Amino acid sequence: MGLGAFFRAHQAAYTALAPDAEEWGYAAFTGRSSRLAEELTAQDGLYSLLVRAPGGDQVSVIDSVAQAHAGSDVRRWLELAAASSTRLVTLTVTEAAYHRAADGGLAFAVPDIAADLAALRRDAPEECHSIPGRLVAGLAARSRAGGEPLAIVPCDNLPDNGEAARRVVTSLAAEVSAELADWIERQVSFVSTEVDRITPRTTADDVATVRRLTGTDDRCPVVTEPFSEWTVAGSFPAGRPAWEDAGAVFVEDVAPYERRKLWLLNGAHSLLAYAGSALGHQTVAEAIGDPRCRAWVEAWWDEACSHLSLPASDLADYRAALLERFANPAIRHLLAQIAMDGSQKLPVRVVPVVLAEQAAGRTSAAGARALGAWVAHLRGAPDGAPSRRGAPVSDPRADELLALAAGPADSAVHRVLEALDPRLLGDPQLVAATLENTIEISRELSR
Repeated sequence: MGLGAFFRAHQAAYTALAPDAEEWGYAAFTGRSSRLAEELTAQDGLYSLLVRAPGGDQVSVIDSVAQAHAGSDVRRWLELAAASSTRLVTLTVTEAAYHRAADGGLAFAVPDIAADLAALRRDAPEECHSIPGRLVAGLAARSRAGGEPLAIVPCDNLPDNGEAARRVVTSLAAEVSAELADWIERQVSFVSTEVDRITPRTTADDVATVRRLTGTDDRCPVVTEPFSEWTVAGSFPAGRPAWEDAGAVFVEDVAPYERRKLWLLNGAHSLLAYAGSALGHQTVAEAIGDPRCRAWVEAWWDEACSHLSLPASDLADYRAALLERFANPAIRHLLAQIAMDGSQKLPVRVVPVVLAEQAAGRTSAAGARALGAWVAHLRGAPDGAPSRRGAPVSDPRADELLALAAGPADSAVHRVLEALDPRLLGDPQLVAATLENTIEISRELSR
């Protein structure tokens, strides 16, 4: 589920590179749009992976997508979910698509979830559209078809993403049928993963580069960096490709690697998305090349690393690799793309470090900068002045947050932080520092 660029640069690529690749193939579903599925189907599921390194471009053809379907084709999804030949489901659907409430459970009040629950209760699974709804509908179909085991493998940036997926799925299933919830508990494995590969949006120039290098007219190539990482913890009761031979690492506990990636890579990305764009930068490479932004990122990493359990030498190597990756001039990773869905991203990328600093009796100065930049992003330029800087606000809670961020800056900061995580208000110095950063970065937006 999720046929976007990251899936095609990551899980699909690992499967294509596995030594037993001929034994496996993805039946992949888009979001609700059918365009990408149609384009891939027209190309027999084949697409180009354009790896952009500072030293030049390399193109390979990925052939692990056996079928491509529109996400709206729920009937086909139900057929495949029930098939014994389906052994596992990977998810790359963004953090927001899990519809988690503040406590990590399923947000039953969300209209899509409420509608899917009603559809499941009246045995109309083809009417389910949310990710939790479609998963429960598919698992119900599988249970009725004989109940073969299955692994669900989320690849989104959520802490303990396997448990996050398990919780929303089983919560919804329990509201439909205790018998179904029991079957899921016995037969379905939820695997936790840490994933890492920068995958910017493909541009017309990228399509032209693929045509020049290969002589083929690929309508849906994927652009990515040379670096790739996949850390996996969990069981696969129906088997899996030999991903370890393609570079994946299997561990008992993915949490230390997950926190490292979420806090260092993703946390720095969010900081740059809001603060760097306010300084007029459009890409990660531009922003990290600005000494001011570089210093902000290094300060953030210093705070975050003090709460990570991996060896200091490993963290130093990881930071050095991140700087090299961020500065890669061949990867045009737009800050506006990273800035999307901040209300879903900041609670796992930034807030844990801020709260850890708070628990240690310190105020997170670097965290206050990231939070202040986000509030400034929501507020826009002072007094509504036009600005060519900053990323547009795109967030599932946009209406709520824009209203909270309006008005005097001090009250806006208080309201937004409370909506993000009320525990942040427990440190008055953090609130004051966030306000100071909000005002400073809002001034940059007016330039």
